[in-house]
This record gives sequence, C-alpha cells and structure tokens, in this order.
Amino acid sequence: MQPSYVPSSPAGPHDPAPGERPRTGFGLLGPRHPRHALPVDQFDALSLPIGDDGVVVGVDAEGHPAVLGVNRPTPFDILLIGGLWTAQVLALRSAATGARVAVETGRPAHWAQVVQAVGGGQSGMTVHDVGRVPPLGASAGGPVLVIRDCGMRPPRGRVVSAPWQSVLTLLPYLSPVAPRLMRQARLIGVQRVSPDEAGEIGRVTGLPRPEYESLPTLADGVTLWCTERDRQYVMTQPTDAEIGLLGVARRMD
Repeated sequence: MQPSYVPSSPAGPHDPAPGERPRTGFGLLGPRHPRHALPVDQFDALSLPIGDDGVVVGVDAEGHPAVLGVNRPTPFDILLIGGLWTAQVLALRSAATGARVAVETGRPAHWAQVVQAVGGGQSGMTVHDVGRVPPLGASAGGPVLVIRDCGMRPPRGRVVSAPWQSVLTLLPYLSPVAPRLMRQARLIGVQRVSPDEAGEIGRVTGLPRPEYESLPTLADGVTLWCTERDRQYVMTQPTDAEIGLLGVARRMD
C-alpha cells in the first residue's frame, strides 16, 4: 500500500463544459493534476519540525530550546528555588501560551506591572492575597498556572495542583519547609544558592556531588531543572519586551 496525497479529483460530471460559466455558489475550479504517490521506502523522509509542547524556559547547554510542559491533564507541582525575575518570566510565557495565571503573593506591588502587561481578569492574570485564591475552574480549554510567591515559609495552599492546574511555588532560599516541598514536587528548579544550601539540596534530591557543588557558581538566569530521572541546566534568555518590562536576568530581587 502506498501513501498518497491527492490535491484534487479528476474532472467530474458536474464540471462545466469548455466555455460554460460555472454555477454560482460552488467556487472556482482548481487545477487538475494526476495523483502524487510516494513509495513506502521514502516515507521516512517525510518529517515536520514539531518539538515538545509547553513553555520555552530558555536554552540548554547545546543552545537548543528547553521546553517546560506546564499545561498537563494530571496534577503537576513545581518548586523554584530562585529569584522573582525567573518566576515572572515563566508567568509571562505561560500566559502567552493561553494559560490563565493566578499569583498568590504577599507583595502584590511586585507583580503589578506584569499583570498590566498580560491583562487582568479571568482570561489573563490575577493576583490574590496569601490564602485567598478562589477556585479557578481549570480545564483542557482553560488551563491554569498558580504561582505561589509566599516567602520563605509558604503556608499550605487552599488551591492545590489538579488536572490542567499546575502549581509553581517560589522559594527565594531554603527554609524549614523546603525539604517537604522538594519531596512533593514533580519538577525542581534551583538557581544560585550558598554552599550549605547546595549540600542540603543534594541530600534531599539525590543530586550527584559535582552537580550540587556547582550550584553556588551558577550565573544569573541559569537554572538547574531536576526530575527524578533527568537534570538539565537552562539559561533563560529574555526577549527585548521582557527586558523592557522586567530588566535583565538577576538572582536577587
């Protein structure tokens, strides 16, 4: 059996004779071409440049786009031990993919310009006081990203991860609640931390020694993203619009 592409059918009984005007309402007649058949042994040559679905969080060590799948049909918890700048870039890019972003924070003034850029309301980004995030009604057609920017000791959230509703918790540094959050997260992002913090992160997550020892030396904008099986260093490169809104990449706020 040979796969084929058929752009149009041969002339049929309803086609007008030469010199006859086509009937209105049926559109113009397209060109007529023979069938185009592709031998089976050439089928593997057909390809489309389609990558992973998600948010481009930066580039990896080889310069390839690094994609974070935020919108998922299963609950997904993310922990980012890093700076507000990176969390806000992720918020902007998630909103650009069509996700609604809800920010739970005790410093709403730090998010005001981001909300203005995205647009507020149920179709854009909303900001809520700590512990005051309402039910968000996430669905496949309206996925949600909840960003918890609640300081060093974020309380247990009223709104948790659910199908099509991912939760990203931002920790500026390690705190007594960090081990619990690291154990429950499906994805952990770590930016520059102190050597003592790096050792604790390595102990809890099982990072190899060379990798957790590299954490105190990471440059601004670099994040080590970790799952149970995979690890990847990613450099977040802001666009001109993001620089105009948030400034250049930085670890400290």
